[in-house]
Amino acid sequence: MPVKKTVRGTHPGDRYIRVVRSTDLRPRSAEPRYVVAEPTEPGSGIGRFYRQLRRLIIGPPLRTAQEAHERLTKAKALAILSSDAISSTAYATEEILLILVLAGAAAYGYVIPIGLAIAALLVIVGFSYRQTIFAYPQGGGSYIVTKDNLGTGPALVAGTSLLIDYTLTVAVSISSGVAAITSAAPGLKPYRVEIAVLAILALVIGNLRGIRESGSLFAVPTYLFIAGMAILIPLGIGAAWFGLFEPHPASHPVPPAQQGITLFLILRAFSSGCTALTGVEAISDGVPVFQPPEAKNAARTLGWMVAILGSLFLGITVLSYHFHLTPSEDQTILSQLARTVVDDSPFYLYIQATTAGILFLAANTSFADFPRLASFMARDRYLPTQFRYRGDRLAFSNGIIALGLAAAVLVVIFHANVNALIPLYAVGVFTAFTLSQASMTYRWWRREPPGRHRTIGMLINGTGAAVTGVVTLIIIATKFLSGAWIVICIQPLLIWLLTRIHAHYERVAAQLAVPAEPAASERPSWPGPLAAVVPIAGYNRATIRALDFARAITADVTAVHVTSDPVEAEQLRQQWRDAEIDLPLVIVESPYRELVGPLVTFIEQLHAEKGDTLMVVLPEFVPAHLYELPLHNQTAWRLRTVLWTHPGIIVTTVPYHVGASVVGTGDASTTSTSPARPGPVSGRVRDPEGPADTGLGEGAGAY
Repeated sequence: MPVKKTVRGTHPGDRYIRVVRSTDLRPRSAEPRYVVAEPTEPGSGIGRFYRQLRRLIIGPPLRTAQEAHERLTKAKALAILSSDAISSTAYATEEILLILVLAGAAAYGYVIPIGLAIAALLVIVGFSYRQTIFAYPQGGGSYIVTKDNLGTGPALVAGTSLLIDYTLTVAVSISSGVAAITSAAPGLKPYRVEIAVLAILALVIGNLRGIRESGSLFAVPTYLFIAGMAILIPLGIGAAWFGLFEPHPASHPVPPAQQGITLFLILRAFSSGCTALTGVEAISDGVPVFQPPEAKNAARTLGWMVAILGSLFLGITVLSYHFHLTPSEDQTILSQLARTVVDDSPFYLYIQATTAGILFLAANTSFADFPRLASFMARDRYLPTQFRYRGDRLAFSNGIIALGLAAAVLVVIFHANVNALIPLYAVGVFTAFTLSQASMTYRWWRREPPGRHRTIGMLINGTGAAVTGVVTLIIIATKFLSGAWIVICIQPLLIWLLTRIHAHYERVAAQLAVPAEPAASERPSWPGPLAAVVPIAGYNRATIRALDFARAITADVTAVHVTSDPVEAEQLRQQWRDAEIDLPLVIVESPYRELVGPLVTFIEQLHAEKGDTLMVVLPEFVPAHLYELPLHNQTAWRLRTVLWTHPGIIVTTVPYHVGASVVGTGDASTTSTSPARPGPVSGRVRDPEGPADTGLGEGAGAY
């Protein structure tokens, strides 16, 4: 029968663990034990304060088994995964008009054709990603789909494209939300960068609280915006074509034409309006976060998202054309449309507030997908492994924090200016669109049996790949000089960095791998005799404990002491003789009062003399309270930091805990075994009631 025992650590912040042992095992059994960690109260006041603050901000930790209960309903998923796409209706039409007004009022006639073309593109992309959802129910992001079908190289292009796009999505959405606020309250315009950074911080905290809770927090603003637009657009139609009430058109004259109407101008306007499609891929990326049946629920949510996004975008575009709204630095197009329809009524303030809310929360789509994509790439060893792990609330915390920091840097650099950020936008997302749909087309061709189902699938995804590929080229050509070159130049550098990270992990894995059936010469064995060196600060209890530990492992032990005072060094030698310690003591005189440098030099020389492996045993002083740490010079920590890069040198720490009655040699950060186990040193501390001198760099003879 298993026996359960609760054990608690002795340091601040330690947690309880439940140790499950089997009473049927013999003493000293080599059978593995099963340990289950349980969170509990920290042991210090500082630890309890930190725990309370963390739980207040992020919430209590969740068990891994609770992940299934963190899934999203279709209603919450629509809010958390579609807010980016739906919110783009607040600025996509304005981006079209910003280009067309360069040709004067005559160019306004192209607004509706461009809007219809973008809406058709939205439908094509939506149908294409619906195919991806059912083909990859475990999550069909562009990176996974491309890697599965086209290989690693194209997958890295897709992955880096999305990483860049998600970061820009946060910066653009937050900056657009700030623009909505400053349109209603111009006095806040000088503080737009600060407002944007605070909004990013709020999103980081909200997402650290977990997927389901962030969905609950962010669902309300999304649906309030949709409801507001569902009222505003019919009111605008009623005022424009049915004369239900008198509109109040905004008075922003069209500037004089700066250039003629050309195909290049129309393509520029089209590429700018394609920002309306950013975020469409989010649902196919996040299929695993849906409640079962995941694929079916994701496909339905995608359909609703395409319908809502297309309706709102076309409605705003048509009304902007009819009322001849003109882009202005002081007021967004959506703000002008709301004022035209409802003037400065409370409903106008409602529209502006919900617009700002959904634009702020549009970034939440990136906070949902960026960490998941980073975890996939870390699993494949293209990003640091820290991105693989979930935090206390089952969210990929490191990815969330990294995205927040990167977006905040962009907001500060570009001063939260949407027009400055937009040219960098959409290049990455349409590159990912193209690679994902090309991969799906290849999958239909290579993996599916001939038939009607295969033909339809190839037609849908092939059309999606062709159309998005053309749009990608248009975006690159029309926005290259406006800022898209930055993304195009950064992406190869990111790919190179990811390949270097992958090469590092592969090299480490190859060196650490143990053959399944190693030859006799390859079987693990200790590389020859082990020697140890113990740097000491003086003759004290910590020194004796470290020497005892070293002698318990090997008979070849050398003590070394660095001093700048010959008199103090002679006193140590006399104490050594009086204690009758039968170990060599080396005194290193340091006339320039250096400590770590001379010690490292001596250790390196001794390592060269002794052979392949040398153990450095560091006596370390551990105060009774955390606030006492700054009172000591932490020499052992400095030595560990320098020596850990030296091959063949093992660094072991023997802590001396002040105020604690510890039996034995204490904890060691590195342990080794040897057939020879000599007895303790012959010398002992003569006065057990005397002062407890400290370890390396402390107490009598301190450096």
